[in-house]
Amino acid sequence: VLGAGGGGNDVQWCFSQVKGAIDDDVAEADIISTVEFNHSGELLATGDKGGRVVIFQQELESKNQPQCRGEYNVYSTFQSHEPEFDYLKSLEIEEKINKIRWLPQKNAAQFLLSTNDKTIKLWKISERDKRPEGYNLKEEDGRYRDPTTVTTLRVPVFQPMDLMVEASPRRVFANAHTYHINSISVNSDCETYLSADDLRINLWNLEITDRSFNIVDIKPVNMEELTEVITAAEFHPNQCNTFVYSSSKGTIRLCDMRASALCDQHSKLFEEPEDPSNRSFFSEIISSISDVKFSHSGRYMMTRDYLSVKIWDLNMESRPVETYQVHEYLRSKLCSLYENDCIFDKFECCWNGNDSVVMTGSYNNFFRMFDRGYRQDVTLEASRESSKPRSVLKPRKVCTGGKRKKDEISVDSLDFNKKILHTAWHPQDNIIAVATTNNLYIFQDKL
Repeated sequence: VLGAGGGGNDVQWCFSQVKGAIDDDVAEADIISTVEFNHSGELLATGDKGGRVVIFQQELESKNQPQCRGEYNVYSTFQSHEPEFDYLKSLEIEEKINKIRWLPQKNAAQFLLSTNDKTIKLWKISERDKRPEGYNLKEEDGRYRDPTTVTTLRVPVFQPMDLMVEASPRRVFANAHTYHINSISVNSDCETYLSADDLRINLWNLEITDRSFNIVDIKPVNMEELTEVITAAEFHPNQCNTFVYSSSKGTIRLCDMRASALCDQHSKLFEEPEDPSNRSFFSEIISSISDVKFSHSGRYMMTRDYLSVKIWDLNMESRPVETYQVHEYLRSKLCSLYENDCIFDKFECCWNGNDSVVMTGSYNNFFRMFDRGYRQDVTLEASRESSKPRSVLKPRKVCTGGKRKKDEISVDSLDFNKKILHTAWHPQDNIIAVATTNNLYIFQDKL
């Protein structure tokens, strides 16, 4: 089976797990809105439209099945954001989690940032498996004793108890964004992070909640002159002074915070000249970048627009070094995709652990992988039909016209309500997490 993977061998992807209800009628609150592995890959977090964060933990490999990697089971679930109302603007603020970003682990506890449209929160996730017992002035049930009845002194001791995982909000970063937050990114200095909305990017210190520094502001004096908005932003993985942001016009700007406090003047502008033969009414809409991600090495960055994934070398601004068509067969369907608003869907993209393969989602619960070294690509499907444990995923093909082969699917029978917007790749292993509407599929390579 042709598959995309790292290390030269073709990878056969197998079904591992699926999380979430099987029901056909999906509750709006259960729709997954973000997926993120932590830096070791041991934890996997999802956020949903109901403001909840669910964290899965990878079990240790079982001794009787050494060839089988540990499964992910629910570790902690908590309500990160609640719906709010902005009384000054008469606007409802959704509880939907837009992004989750893990902080590098420094001690036994884990920390993550989660954000909705307006407010970013820093959460601490910690374990407790002991509790103190034997107080002098307190009974075991918490009631206070009469001090006059205390005749002997005891030394309190820690007793083992059932493991408890606690999630507690440590910081709330609020009131800094007029528009909807679309990105957060933790800096490699582990002290600061950025948050981006449609027109501004702010820089925060993780310890300070009452002030942030505005580092990019593209808001025109007259809003009628507005021509583009910020769609995504990310810090460089190892240069703490460098970040990029993408725009709805299909450009990516790289900024250096050493140059000036306000980075409105970019250091580099990455833009591909438009092919005049492809010019159409929809050109501007489909050139809008929905996601930008640095490679782990920091040498490249990947951008996702409506029809393609592009890989850029940071040393070359004039054009991408690689371009991969995700679903070129939809170019002839742009009119109907515009009418049903699908043309505005924001697909994300991700790198595998060694930057050799990139992955992104499509419609009909298809997702695409592109092997950069071998110039191979594959289309796979996340569906309950192929969800027997260890069953190998069969590559799917879309027929664009002419005679349809037996195992092909016609472009006219694709389901545009089933879409994979959010995907994540384990930082070390060939384990991927793929979010369909309200289900989280986990696939791994066949060992």
